[in-house]
Amino acid sequence: MSNELIISATQDGSRIALLRDKTLVEFHNEEEGSKFVVGDIYLGTVKKVVQGLNAAFIELGYDKDAFLHYLDLGPQFGSLTKFTKLVRAKKIFGKLEKFTLEQDIDKHGKIATQLTKGQIIPVQIVKEPISTKGPRLSCELSLAGRYLVMVPFSNTVSVSKKITSSEERKRLQRLITSIKPANFGVIIRTVAEGVEVAELDKDLRNLVKTWEDGIAKLAEAQTADKLIGELNKTSSILRDLLNESFDNIHVDDKKLYDEIRAYVRNISPDLENIVKLYTGRAKIFEHYGIEKQIKSAFGTTVSLKGGGYLIVEHTEALHVVDVNSGNKSNREESQENTAISVNVEAAKEIARQLRLRDMGGIIVIDFIDMRNPEHKRMIYQAMKDAMKDDKAKHTVLPLSKFGIMQITRERVRPQMNIVTKELCPTCNGTGKITASILVSDLIEKTLEDLLSKQNEKNLVLALHPYLHAYFTKGVFSQRVKWFFKYKSWVRMEKDSSMGMTEFKFLNKEGEEIQLTA
Repeated sequence: MSNELIISATQDGSRIALLRDKTLVEFHNEEEGSKFVVGDIYLGTVKKVVQGLNAAFIELGYDKDAFLHYLDLGPQFGSLTKFTKLVRAKKIFGKLEKFTLEQDIDKHGKIATQLTKGQIIPVQIVKEPISTKGPRLSCELSLAGRYLVMVPFSNTVSVSKKITSSEERKRLQRLITSIKPANFGVIIRTVAEGVEVAELDKDLRNLVKTWEDGIAKLAEAQTADKLIGELNKTSSILRDLLNESFDNIHVDDKKLYDEIRAYVRNISPDLENIVKLYTGRAKIFEHYGIEKQIKSAFGTTVSLKGGGYLIVEHTEALHVVDVNSGNKSNREESQENTAISVNVEAAKEIARQLRLRDMGGIIVIDFIDMRNPEHKRMIYQAMKDAMKDDKAKHTVLPLSKFGIMQITRERVRPQMNIVTKELCPTCNGTGKITASILVSDLIEKTLEDLLSKQNEKNLVLALHPYLHAYFTKGVFSQRVKWFFKYKSWVRMEKDSSMGMTEFKFLNKEGEEIQLTA
């Protein structure tokens, strides 16, 4: 199984696609300077304490106040508040070794006993703003590294349950206990299995430095200031997923390429050479077929290879997926066989869709009815197997007697939603356009103006693949005729994100030439 990361730099950030065996399984659109990312630690101010909810609303600079429940204060909240006061009073400077921890707070206590209006506290984002809700917060701070998760104000060392070898669990627990600083708890991640102590120590030192650098800002920070920022999306994906199964990381921007290569060199030097700078003529997402996969995967209707299809609908409360057999029903011997075949394929695709769109909350799936209870158990197991690589916390329930499956999936950020229906670039949705056959005349007229009157050189014409084929196919293609006519070769780029009659000219610096009507 091959894993590839394709990263396309944009004007506002980057688009990140994770391919597994050339199939798109994760897609992220990261904007520069985006705030309130899961894992970020901010300095907040208590705006309101609501005893009826046993929670408080915290001011973070977002238009909606963030939500902090008593259960999310964490057992070490007393230590956190004491430490914050000492740092703000400049009586302590970030070190925890000589700090005396407070007793754990009562887990069944009341919010009013711990927080008061106007109180300043460090908080961590656990859910990004979604719909009309502000961020969800926690005061149980943690810093994630590649092999370890560090928890300040604790001394517990725990090992991931996915590490099953008792000898390896004891080895890791013994090693981390011997090297960790006092008053820092550590959770050992699954990827730490078999890792040497030098790598674990390096990861731990990096986390301690991140903590100390963040706390250094705490003394002078104002409300809504970010103390510790989570890695950008590219780096966090690499931190969590990078291993020997990764074949390539392709980047189309030199600056981003250098940053990613340096990061990979730091966390896994032996994999540095898999980071490659893409220099092809076509856009990187076009070259690897990602643009087409995005268009086909994010619509209301999702086709299955075997002939069936899914209908995906979203509401405020839940997501609904309807499984349909389509023309698959003509290929099987019986209705039950058709149902099993389509349902198994649908389970795999639904698991991919949940991860790809980052759908969270309650998901209800209406599978095709099956009469045999054993077949229902088969679909339940197929769904669990398909979702085992999903990093988000989730619960899958068996099919009900009505053929309905319910899934809950952790929702920590807004769902990825991409509009796949294109607005006609010529009519702007009115339904009427000028004759499409005239678009070639318009392109040639524009080309003549640019070459003859504006003396542009090294022009690039970006247009829909259908138009690209029209102008380039054949020995004496339209592009060849232009060359003889204007004594200038026009380079053409396919761009399937453009409308059928849409086009644009780029100059030799790659900047779009603004055309006058």
